[in-house]
Amino acid sequence: LNYIDTYHRSGLYPIKLPSGIGLEAAGKIDEVGSNVSEFNKGDNIAYASVPLGAYAQQRIIPAKIAVKVPDGISHELAATLMTKGLTTNYLLTKTYKLKAGETVLFHAAAGGVGQIFAQWANSIGAKVIGTVGSDDKIKIAEENGYSHVINYTKDNFAKEVMKITNNKGVPAVFDGVGKKTFHGSLECLSTRGMMISFGNASGPLDPVNVPKEIQPKSLFFTRPTIGHYFTNREEIQKGADEIFNKIKFGMIKIKIFKEYELNEAKQAHQDLESRKLKGPAILVP
Repeated sequence: LNYIDTYHRSGLYPIKLPSGIGLEAAGKIDEVGSNVSEFNKGDNIAYASVPLGAYAQQRIIPAKIAVKVPDGISHELAATLMTKGLTTNYLLTKTYKLKAGETVLFHAAAGGVGQIFAQWANSIGAKVIGTVGSDDKIKIAEENGYSHVINYTKDNFAKEVMKITNNKGVPAVFDGVGKKTFHGSLECLSTRGMMISFGNASGPLDPVNVPKEIQPKSLFFTRPTIGHYFTNREEIQKGADEIFNKIKFGMIKIKIFKEYELNEAKQAHQDLESRKLKGPAILVP
């Protein structure tokens, strides 16, 4: 279950109809095509890519989107790891190459990507300030390794970040919330800092006023998407293996917050959009 599923359903990200829904799943291969050489019947695989249709008991997918899942990683865990794990991977190793000793800001710290992000950052010696939308999510964020957690609905997170950093600001902000946090995020950035906008949980961004919002601190602004960072099966497998290894060696721990039956997809979307989920959720056929 991913927030992008709600964008496909609502039309925020238009899709050609009729269409299935769902980008991400894991399972076991029942059959392989005659031209497929890299997979065998019985292999455990996962994927997070078009064509849409992951909300299904059984389906046909192109081999180029699949990655092998190693022993010790369950289907349930693999299903939560692909989009969230690959997103974390490209955000802090490709979009912004996070270094030991740096402190950055991440919005929606208690969410699925947020929980992986802080653990991964800590594993390389970096620190993360996190924001959450309610007090009951503060503990979740702290348990996943955030050095400071701010409730952005109650406190001015930009002022808090500047206090924490002794008015230096942070070199990068990772923002999956969107509309509500954009301007505060820019305030948090140090000169030549990078604003990384990768989600729309509170709604899509308004048009950016470059002279007013970007130019004063020579900021970088990027709107990355996962497909531009993992462009072929080899890149996806490499990225996934990095995630699986961090799980195997205990650097990242994942706790599935909720499981839904496939016929409860409507309720799952309602819970996701109303911010009731405090971690990864999965749909089980």
